[in-house]
Amino acid sequence: MTTGSPAAADHADSQVDVVCLGESMVTFLPSRAGRLADVPAFERTIGGAESNVACALAAAGHRARWVSRVGADGFGDHLVEAIGAYGVDVSAVRRDPERPTGIYFRTADDRSAHGHEVLYYRAGSAASAMSPANVPHRDLWSGRILHLSGITAALSHDCLALMRDLVSRRPSRPLLSFDVNYRPGLWRDAAGPRVLLELARGADLVFVGEDEAEAAWGLRGADAIRAALPEPEVLVVKRGAAGATVFAREDGRTGGAAGAGCRAPSPRVDVVAPVGAGDAFAAGFLSATLRGLAVRDRIRHGHLMAAAVLTVPGDLTRPPARAHADRLVALDDTAWGRLRLGPGWTGEDQEVRTR
Repeated sequence: MTTGSPAAADHADSQVDVVCLGESMVTFLPSRAGRLADVPAFERTIGGAESNVACALAAAGHRARWVSRVGADGFGDHLVEAIGAYGVDVSAVRRDPERPTGIYFRTADDRSAHGHEVLYYRAGSAASAMSPANVPHRDLWSGRILHLSGITAALSHDCLALMRDLVSRRPSRPLLSFDVNYRPGLWRDAAGPRVLLELARGADLVFVGEDEAEAAWGLRGADAIRAALPEPEVLVVKRGAAGATVFAREDGRTGGAAGAGCRAPSPRVDVVAPVGAGDAFAAGFLSATLRGLAVRDRIRHGHLMAAAVLTVPGDLTRPPARAHADRLVALDDTAWGRLRLGPGWTGEDQEVRTR
């Protein structure tokens, strides 16, 4: 299996391009800034790392399927309908009559801001009951790529068993994409970092942020992360505003020796809200991977998809049209370095600013 052609031969006639497995929750966003104790009303929306990726891919013109479990309740209905409205195939979502759909509330401030609050009500949720026994391989292996996240492994012992089953290397599995998504508050014990490293080593394509690699594993810098994760064919190290470094073992278009890192800076972005950017980056990178683009262009497409989300208030938005994104990705390094993207930039009739 090469990085330029992600599909194994057995999946050449798959019904979908990408299958995303994971919990999505109904999210309640406050009507104004301040402590949750002081917020008088909330707006209902949706949130979930893997479903975010599925929605972004579907909006970008790919065939995406979301696999999960939700409660047999109104919140479950809302999730399935809202995610399906993006064009995502939700036929493999199962209803659990005994467990509820997860929900959470958060303040309006930046997640990194002082005093920011997030309250999760997901313990015992329908999605936390996912296991090898109730999530069949026929649903998960129906695409060219299977995308997973470390969040799922933290939900329950059954979910961790499912994740370990999926990352075990089998000749017939699709390309397995794994976003580390280290969330310390989700792990019940100190085993989280070790488990995430184990899961990442079983994947073909791994996304990890420099900050979370340092927090979880004490690793500093892209080279140190690659040394700890030599197994994946492609390792994407996200470096925030500094861009991303990608180690690709089998792609001569990187312009370097096997294993060399391809670096691509991110454009300047007038950030409205930082939520969902990591999921959007993964979607952009996967989209370009499905198209067989060069590694540098995959990174740039990831940056552009992230910029689309960064310039709106929520976790999801319509990405730029493919032709619009391709024109920006094709810019030379000087012109790319001058890009500055603000609210509304995704419209083809909008002028993209340079510094």
